[in-house]
Amino acid sequence: MLKRLCRERALHLMLLPSIVLLFLFHYIPLGGIVIAFQDYSPVRGILRSDWVGMGNFTYIFSLPTFPRVLRNTLLIACGKVVLNILVPVTFALLLNEIRSAAFKRTIQTVAYLPHFLSWVILGGILTDVLSPSTGIVNRILGLFGMEPVFFLGDAAIFPYTMIWTEIWKEMGFGAVIYLATLTGIDPTYYEAAVVDGATRWKQTVYITLPCLAPTIVLLSMLALGNVLNAGFDQVYNMYSISVYSTGDIIDTFIYRLGLEDFQFSPSAAVGLFKSAISTVLIILSYKLADITTGYRII
Repeated sequence: MLKRLCRERALHLMLLPSIVLLFLFHYIPLGGIVIAFQDYSPVRGILRSDWVGMGNFTYIFSLPTFPRVLRNTLLIACGKVVLNILVPVTFALLLNEIRSAAFKRTIQTVAYLPHFLSWVILGGILTDVLSPSTGIVNRILGLFGMEPVFFLGDAAIFPYTMIWTEIWKEMGFGAVIYLATLTGIDPTYYEAAVVDGATRWKQTVYITLPCLAPTIVLLSMLALGNVLNAGFDQVYNMYSISVYSTGDIIDTFIYRLGLEDFQFSPSAAVGLFKSAISTVLIILSYKLADITTGYRII
């Protein structure tokens, strides 16, 4: 082991800055979890604030808005998890059928580009594009005689807008893994299928999809850990008071509770609740990945 560490010391030194940053900004702040069990006051500080035990958890679970926030989070997050598997797989399969290499690279680049844009930028773009009065989407709908749709202001439509805009943003990036898997499929399978008279559709059903299945199952299992991550950046940059009933998620609820209402202890309790559930889901997802595909971290 020591000889290996010496041999790979350059690689470990390259990791050192990331480890230091991870320790400073992720592990040291864990000490602040204690305020979830206190009636925390910035004036008294952590050491002198009164202990309330599970009082903050009792308080947040009794809030009439908390079940709604949890329901919104699960709806948006589960929709993203499912469609972030189905849509990239479909896109990768369609892209794989393009025979022109130049056209294929162009389509892939265009689909890949939104991934590198922050939600601050995309939020402004989508606000204009989806505007009920001047947005291009509603102008197109108007050509077919349809009434304008208030995508970001209608509480019934807002969660689905969040899901589909997330899919649009990450579709190209998510397809990369599946495209890499497709390139690894033995071409002799397709050659044999052609000899047997199989159409492109049957080749996809009986060769491509079975070869993609282990990757799809693995990524589906690993995605379970994100069931409570509905996307703070996206929702915060695109929601408003009019859609709180269906668009308010756990992360935005924590933000408003802690930084706008200055209820630091209850917001910490909500954050700890989310972290505990997410930890259980991550452990479960890795266990399922190990059982179904044999994937292990070490």
